[in-house]
Amino acid sequence: MKFYKNLYIGDTVSNPDKIKRKLKKYAKLTNVYVLAYAEKDGRIEIFHSLMLQQYYYKENAPYVIGIAGSKEEANELICRIAEEAIQQTGKADLVAYLFPEQ
Repeated sequence: MKFYKNLYIGDTVSNPDKIKRKLKKYAKLTNVYVLAYAEKDGRIEIFHSLMLQQYYYKENAPYVIGIAGSKEEANELICRIAEEAIQQTGKADLVAYLFPEQ
C-alpha cells in the first residue's frame, strides 16, 4: 500500500502514523475512512477501511491520499482538496492537481 507524500489527514484522526501502520497490515479499523486514487478509473474514491479486508485490495493495494475519522470528514477532505485545486490551477480537476506529472 502506498501513501500520498502530502497525506491529507482529517481533524479527528489522532495518530495518523499508527493508522498508516495498521492500514499497511490490513488491520480492522472501525472508525477510519480512506480517500484513495483509483488509477484505472482516474478518480478519487472514499471507502471504509474495512473494505481493505477484501481479497481484491490485498492484491491491488490502493494509493491512499487521505485518512478521515468519518464519512462526513472524508467528504470535507475532498472539498478541501477541491478548494486547493481551484486556488492553485483554476480548475476543479483533483487528479491533475494531486498528480501533475501524469
